[in-house]
Amino acid sequence: MSERNIRIEPIDRRAVEDQDVEIVERKGIGHPDSICDGIAEAVAGALAREYLDRVGEVLHFNTDETQLVAGEAAPAFGGGEVVDPIYLLIVGRATKHYEGQTIPAETIALKAARAYLESEIPHLTYGEDIVVDVKLGEGSGDLQEVFGEDEVSVPMANDTSFGVGHAPLSETEQIVLEAEARLNGEFADENPYLGTDVKLMGKREGDEIDVTVAAAMIDEHIADIDAYAEAVESVREFVEDVASEHTDRSVDVHVNTADDYEQGSIYLTVTGTSAEQGDDGSVGRGNRANGLITPNRSMSMEATSGKNPVNHIGKIYNLLSTEIAEQVVDEVDGIRDLRVRLLSQIGRPIDEPHVADIHIVTDDGVELGDVEDDVEAIVDDELANVTDITRRVIDGELSTF
Repeated sequence: MSERNIRIEPIDRRAVEDQDVEIVERKGIGHPDSICDGIAEAVAGALAREYLDRVGEVLHFNTDETQLVAGEAAPAFGGGEVVDPIYLLIVGRATKHYEGQTIPAETIALKAARAYLESEIPHLTYGEDIVVDVKLGEGSGDLQEVFGEDEVSVPMANDTSFGVGHAPLSETEQIVLEAEARLNGEFADENPYLGTDVKLMGKREGDEIDVTVAAAMIDEHIADIDAYAEAVESVREFVEDVASEHTDRSVDVHVNTADDYEQGSIYLTVTGTSAEQGDDGSVGRGNRANGLITPNRSMSMEATSGKNPVNHIGKIYNLLSTEIAEQVVDEVDGIRDLRVRLLSQIGRPIDEPHVADIHIVTDDGVELGDVEDDVEAIVDDELANVTDITRRVIDGELSTF
């Protein structure tokens, strides 16, 4: 029996897969909110690694208030131009002075932002299409003693807050998550007309799934309206194929439904993101820590990206609760739906949550008592190894959006 406060009980609803209506959203990596998430997290990782290299510990920082102000572009078949660049401001706190050392936190942040954009959103030319600025206030300078030479200590929670995770993913969730990843992966590699700003909204009513895709097309690779129509159709067919790998339900896919070909109003862009067309962005306004927005599920409103990975509960518990949920359904048979809620108490060790609240829907013929001990053992083990989350975040192994 664990000494941690782990509570396990039946969930207070039907499994999401059994509900009549389900809604699932994902904002792709080029969406303005996701750009902010991605840069904030890239900067956070760079600062954490630099602190470890220089002083052997992660110093105080947070970059989770990063903001994007949309620019303006004039797209045209064959290639238009950016008229007014996108502006992105990296905002937060960072320790710049410690024990006689000066640490160039803002320079580190700018280098990390440039590297992230060049790697993930290459159509945004740094310094031309997007201008990146940084304003980091001074951090406290307190060391977070997590990475000792011989023994890992457990930090205290920085806040009284909570994280939420769930598993397994429903068919609709799998479709939305994988379709965006593969559109921005293998599909974009072979079809350079697709921009990184791909947003998917999945709706399931009964056994009918409907996926609406907003796909920014890059004008340089689109010769005319016929080529645009062909590009839209290719995206639709690709998403249909992805969906067929995850469900036997009927699936309808709609792409760029706001287009009006007769009026010449289409989703054509210069840079592949709506950030060039008046769409602003902020950290934490998009995908949750598992990469999805899921109104049928419990969710935390905390921004995960950019937070300090040592003791910031808004980051650690959102990632950990997702890990716990996935681990449980992988290892314990008979679970149809699982929700994990981890609540911290400020000043309390992060491996001892104020409560670890586990809600379960079991398969037909399976009682809660049949799985309860196994679930508790996994939750207890994951909490005991909570600092692994910190290490994996710093090493870039975990996605935060």
